[in-house]
Amino acid sequence: MELEEVMYKRRSSREFLTKEIADEDIDTLMHYAMSGPSACNKRPWEFYIIKNAGIRGELRKVTKYTDHMSPLIIIVAGNTKRALALQLNDFWIQDCSAAIENILLGATSLGIGSCWCGLKPQVRPVKKVQTILGIEKHIVPLGLIHLGYTAQEPEQRSQYDKKRIHIME
Repeated sequence: MELEEVMYKRRSSREFLTKEIADEDIDTLMHYAMSGPSACNKRPWEFYIIKNAGIRGELRKVTKYTDHMSPLIIIVAGNTKRALALQLNDFWIQDCSAAIENILLGATSLGIGSCWCGLKPQVRPVKKVQTILGIEKHIVPLGLIHLGYTAQEPEQRSQYDKKRIHIME
C-alpha cells in the first residue's frame, strides 16, 4: 500500500472481528513504533501487548471511551526515568505519540483496524492502567490502542482544510 493511501485510509475503528492478529504482524508494528522520532534519541517508550482476554476486559473499563471489543490492546507508556531531564521531561509524550501514530499507520498498511484511546493527562485512567498492569509510577500510560480486523472498511478521506494553513513570507 502506498503512503498516500495509508494516510487517507487510516480511520478509528471501534468494532472488531474476533480473528487474532499474527505475532509477525505485532512484531512489525513494534518495529514501526520504535522507528519514530525521539527527542535526543532517549526512546523513553514502553509497550505492553495485551492478548489476555481478562486483562483486556479490565482495560476496557478504564474509561467510557476505552470500551471496545478488540482481540489485541497495546498500551504505549513513557518511562520517565529514560526521558529528558528537568523542564524537558515531558518530551516523552511527543516521542510516545509519534510511536502511536506509527502503530496506527502501520496497522492500516497491514489491513488491521485501530483506535487510539488517550489516557494521560487523565489521572484516574493512568492509575487504573498502572494498577491493572502492575507497573511502577515512573511508567506513565499515554495511550491505549485497540487493534483488530474490522468487518467494514471505512471510506478513505482527507481532512484537509486550507483555512488552517498560515504561510508567513
